[in-house]
Amino acid sequence: MAPRRLLLVGEGNFSFAAALSETLYASTRVTATCLQRSADVAGNPVARENLRRLRERGTEVRFGVDCTQLADAFKPQHREFDRIYFNFPHCGRKAGVAKNRELLAKFFQSCKDVLADEGEVHVALCRGQGGTPADKPRREWHNSWQVVAMAALGGFILSDVHPFGCEAVPGYKCTGYRSQDKPFHLEGALNHIFTRSLPFEGSQPRIFRIKLGDRWFSFPEPEALVGKLNRGFLEAHSCHPVKTINEKLIAELGKAFPLKRLKCSFPLLPEGSPSVLTSWNCDHLSAAFWISLCEDNSNSESLTSGTTQDIEDVLELFSEFSLLKDSGRDSKQETHEEICGQTKVCLRPSLLVHVQAVIQAPDFLPGSLHVLSAPVFRKCHILPFTMPAFHETLFILGFNKNLKDSYLQSLLDHLKDTLDSLLNQTLLEGSKLSSSVEFVFQPKGNDYIINVKSHNFGSDCAKDLIIGSVATSAISIVHKDQCFMFVSVNLDLLAMLVWGISDWRMLWTFDHRFLKHFVPGKIESFKSYSLYPPCYVHDISFWLDEKKEFDELEFHTVARAVSQDTVISIQFLSSFQHPETQQVSLCYRLTYQTCDKALTQQQVASVQSQFRKEIQQRLHVTPR
Repeated sequence: MAPRRLLLVGEGNFSFAAALSETLYASTRVTATCLQRSADVAGNPVARENLRRLRERGTEVRFGVDCTQLADAFKPQHREFDRIYFNFPHCGRKAGVAKNRELLAKFFQSCKDVLADEGEVHVALCRGQGGTPADKPRREWHNSWQVVAMAALGGFILSDVHPFGCEAVPGYKCTGYRSQDKPFHLEGALNHIFTRSLPFEGSQPRIFRIKLGDRWFSFPEPEALVGKLNRGFLEAHSCHPVKTINEKLIAELGKAFPLKRLKCSFPLLPEGSPSVLTSWNCDHLSAAFWISLCEDNSNSESLTSGTTQDIEDVLELFSEFSLLKDSGRDSKQETHEEICGQTKVCLRPSLLVHVQAVIQAPDFLPGSLHVLSAPVFRKCHILPFTMPAFHETLFILGFNKNLKDSYLQSLLDHLKDTLDSLLNQTLLEGSKLSSSVEFVFQPKGNDYIINVKSHNFGSDCAKDLIIGSVATSAISIVHKDQCFMFVSVNLDLLAMLVWGISDWRMLWTFDHRFLKHFVPGKIESFKSYSLYPPCYVHDISFWLDEKKEFDELEFHTVARAVSQDTVISIQFLSSFQHPETQQVSLCYRLTYQTCDKALTQQQVASVQSQFRKEIQQRLHVTPR
């Protein structure tokens, strides 16, 4: 939809306003402003002619408008501009980068008061000034105007950037600072387009309430998983890419094997559940998020606020528990007794915990591909392609032991063909940089890892990513003549590879612009609406407690929780042992960056300060 109201600030001779107004629909209203007084502009013959053209077209012209105080210039009923233009801002004379950054920061903070919710701010800068990778050549960050960081102060993110072309607005003549006859050099100039960001604010963990029989229990969402429980990405109504890729994967494998889809619901597992552990998923449970259930006798209605979710259907909530029981017992009654008798549960770290229950169920069908799909959660180190929450699909196939080799090869062949096809759907015409799947045998067991060599992240160098695993085993007491194959696929990583989504956090965003990109039945490379977000680096060092072992995984988990997933890297720098006390100190470097929100240096400093307090309390270390 064409913008209806445009605001131009910092106009010099009004040639941009005059040229732009002639390219717009008649229904578009333009307000052109400049900082100078009317008398100061009247002496410029070019400006006089442009003002005449603007007034003939009914364009509103205002003088003496300070772009850093826009709320003062427009009454509330005259705000809500769809687009704000500021071409080649400059403080004048020999103002350094610091002064011009300050101008940009105040301008963006002013824009938030007069811009429509889905409006855009267009800022044109000379080559190199912006400090983003779009500048060719790119200036060093400290020597640039840091336009993305300045925009973040007003709550804006960079959503697009393209060359500033005078040919798009015939007649525009750049005059330089305050209409002086010293025009800026426009070669290599860029137009930066900013949009509003979701606010970066401290999200409080939601409280979930569950009903077991006639009793209510509650538990808080783990801080490291805020906003990641009950998102419903795999539900029938969802158009999320994780759901799309899962359906395509299952449909393709369903052409080769009969399918039986099983249902998973809310991902709680009781501590010490029977038949959960196997030799190849113990590691997953050791990194699980453990939760304490508290009996909650408060009034149900009083707690169902925006941060509380009630789940009353016991059978659906704990349906995966019934999978863990012997078939001859009352699963509902047993589940109720087990959970009410204990307070500790964990969030499901992998669908592999359900393997025994599935293959021992009375309705298990050898030769059919049994499919489970659900979100899983586990603690992990902060790395580019590791995530504490993701969606997993598990395929379970049972077959006669004597046919193991043929079934294994058949499933691997179909899986490879399917994944290769999905991964290359966004391949550009004529491109030779395709993605490929390989199964890498693990010498210490009967497992394979599913490795993908991909060029889908805009680089000529291929990335190697492990998106799943394949295992075979003969572990059933019920089907003693059977062998079983289990294929686990990380759907989030697969979706990232297929659409070229470079940051896993984008899959969990609450920004509605993300899902707008995904059209049913169509796969196109993802174009981010938040470009070149700034990075902020902080170091932290602390003394270890001699009586307690330092848990680095928990260190990463605390960083993830406190920063709301804005820490993208934790690098170990050094260790130091005091020569007299023998006490050990560790030093780490934390890098902060968001993928979908505006993040400022001040916000990061506040998070870093809170992080120091949290590790002292939770990990029993002493920050230096």
